[in-house]
Amino acid sequence: MSPPLLLSMKPSLQLKLGQHLTMTPQLQQAIRLLQLSTMDLQTEIQQTLEENPMLEMDEESPGSEREPQEKSEAELTQQDAQLDLERTQDLPDELPVDSEWEDIYDVATAGISNAAQSSSGENISDYLENQSIEGDTLAEHLLWQLRNMSTSDTDFAIGIAIIDAINDDGYLTESVEDIRAGLVDELDIELDEVEAVMHLIQRFDPLGVAARDLKECLLLQLEQFDESTAGLADTRMLIRDHLEQIGNRDYARLLKSTRLSEEKLQELISFIQSLNPKPGSTISPNRAEYIIPDIYVRKVNDEWLVTLNPEAAPRIRINPLYAGYVKKSGRGKDNSYLRNSMQEARWFLKSLQSRSDTLLRVGKAIVNRQRLFLDYGDEGMKPMVLRDIAEELEMHESTISRVTTQKYMHTPRGVFEFKFFFSSHVSTADGGECSATAIRAMVKKLIENENPRKPMSDNKISAFLVKEGINVARRTVAKYREAMSIPPSNERKSLV
Repeated sequence: MSPPLLLSMKPSLQLKLGQHLTMTPQLQQAIRLLQLSTMDLQTEIQQTLEENPMLEMDEESPGSEREPQEKSEAELTQQDAQLDLERTQDLPDELPVDSEWEDIYDVATAGISNAAQSSSGENISDYLENQSIEGDTLAEHLLWQLRNMSTSDTDFAIGIAIIDAINDDGYLTESVEDIRAGLVDELDIELDEVEAVMHLIQRFDPLGVAARDLKECLLLQLEQFDESTAGLADTRMLIRDHLEQIGNRDYARLLKSTRLSEEKLQELISFIQSLNPKPGSTISPNRAEYIIPDIYVRKVNDEWLVTLNPEAAPRIRINPLYAGYVKKSGRGKDNSYLRNSMQEARWFLKSLQSRSDTLLRVGKAIVNRQRLFLDYGDEGMKPMVLRDIAEELEMHESTISRVTTQKYMHTPRGVFEFKFFFSSHVSTADGGECSATAIRAMVKKLIENENPRKPMSDNKISAFLVKEGINVARRTVAKYREAMSIPPSNERKSLV
């Protein structure tokens, strides 16, 4: 039997050549700034100004080289004259307070016909749209009104239970019996007491809140009108007895059962459609989001000019006084903090400049490809994907994706996110391509110009586009129509 073979392992050194990408702090900072929106970038710049003493706001404007005394003398004289003028203008002790709401806002109260006309008019503003107490939920808004009512402790407790049972759309999700059953262990109350408090809350703002179904919600909203309002009784009758037929657009049966004229029926239905089926949606805790465009696009001498928005980011610079201290102090240990701050300030400014250059390059490339959209609208949109811009600018698609996220372009046609200009394509009969945005615009235009009595079905729209050389299936038309929140043909049917 031979002895076992023993292998000895000795340490050794080997040299290998290879390449790998290192995410340096400078590169990480540049990538992070690139993907920030303009609002977030301003917050980031403000935070950096507070943390780095080497950076400061650059508030000097070109051409302001005069001495402070010389340039302010005329301004001070003008300000003194303005102050003297304001002192001579006496304000009245009391301001007029007898103006009415109707003197300022156009509120239609002359009848159902006026309300229907206001709801269907294109130039009449909806003053109730997005009007809410900022930051308050619907429950908080209702609870605030309940606290300001003169109610007993028992009614207040019932009111809280009812408000808790109201969903975000403003509907009561529990029956009166269930609400009473949940309070009977603590309060000795009857069913009519719960109903009385429910009717009280139903008169709170917004109108129609605490309703148990759509019919009750719409009827509650009609209580704001005077009983002598023309057409009010017929409107109540339509909601109470024929709401399902209105929803199904069964106009032939409606005309027969109500014995109303076609014109009158259309007028009343238009008014009913102006009521809010979800009153709770008018009270929203969401705050408005403001957009600052990153670049401006305008036409100059038949050429589209792309420029950065100078107000998108505040101008900052390295403090020259502190920079001089760093140069004079040498490289001692005590000055390491200033030297590090100086280096970080330079990196930050370089990253900001890189972000601006990349935004401008991508913006110019998008405008160059989508000039037909800027000239003619949605129907002129060309198909474009991230790879097209990435190959043109010799960048990675991930970089283009970061640039196009939460970045906005101000054009004569409106403010658009960069991502808006990217869309898929559909083949055409001649072998070309048509963008999905252009097809959606065509579908919308066809629906807007259709006969309301005989709206076009998805099949008819698809057949029309195929005749125009665009190969679009019925499913594609339905998908685009639903994306634009356009109802199907049976729901678009109208008397007019």
